[in-house]
Amino acid sequence: MPVKVEIIGLEGFPEIKKGDDIGDLIVSIAEKNGVGIEDGDIIVVKSKIVSKAEGRIVNLNKVNPSPDAMRLAEITGKDPRLVEVILWETIEVVKATRRHLIVKNKQGMVCANAGVDRSNVAGRSDIVILLPEDPDESARKIVEKIRELTGKKVAVIITDTYGRPLRNGQVDMAIGLYGIKPFKDYRGKLDLKGYRLRVKRIAMADALAATSELVTVNGSEGIPVAIIRGLNYEEGEGKASELNMPEDRWLFK
Repeated sequence: MPVKVEIIGLEGFPEIKKGDDIGDLIVSIAEKNGVGIEDGDIIVVKSKIVSKAEGRIVNLNKVNPSPDAMRLAEITGKDPRLVEVILWETIEVVKATRRHLIVKNKQGMVCANAGVDRSNVAGRSDIVILLPEDPDESARKIVEKIRELTGKKVAVIITDTYGRPLRNGQVDMAIGLYGIKPFKDYRGKLDLKGYRLRVKRIAMADALAATSELVTVNGSEGIPVAIIRGLNYEEGEGKASELNMPEDRWLFK
């Protein structure tokens, strides 16, 4: 029997405000969309709505740049107040050049601007949004609310959009997850020709994050959640941070 997987974008989300319950909204809107929630659903959630619900919004007019922020702003040409907020979310500055500030953020990801962003927030350059403080914990809370309301066993992946080393363009990646293992591991298994695989370990959470972007709308908050239905995946514990490559394995530095 052929394998069939559905990707369902949920429409009709309101503008998210601090204190909103994302799990409750997902259940309600899935019902209004006529798809509901089923056992085995993987629910992929864009980080922006999670951050808004958690109140992770900063007005730059209330930020006083530190000397370090002023120095990096001079190098990068960025607003010193924005640089200060980026430093709040940073554990290490990896690269600072004109127009670019690459850091390792508190979630352990190496990315531009620590994930601090202006898009889909307020339509103003002085209002920025930070990533959820603990995306794995945010995913856990969403899963538990959905299970409480529906009794269904689901997994949640929280995503954000990033560039990739030595590749043009951006793609959604997993920054938080719960109820699904981040990898599908083929190491030690035989391929079709009997060769034993040694390194193949699929970043399943990232693959699903990118897949969800086929139906979500990155330029608008109109479709910030997708349900991936019909996929046979490995349930279990894990953290999105497992997807971050340890620094001692960086080939380009």
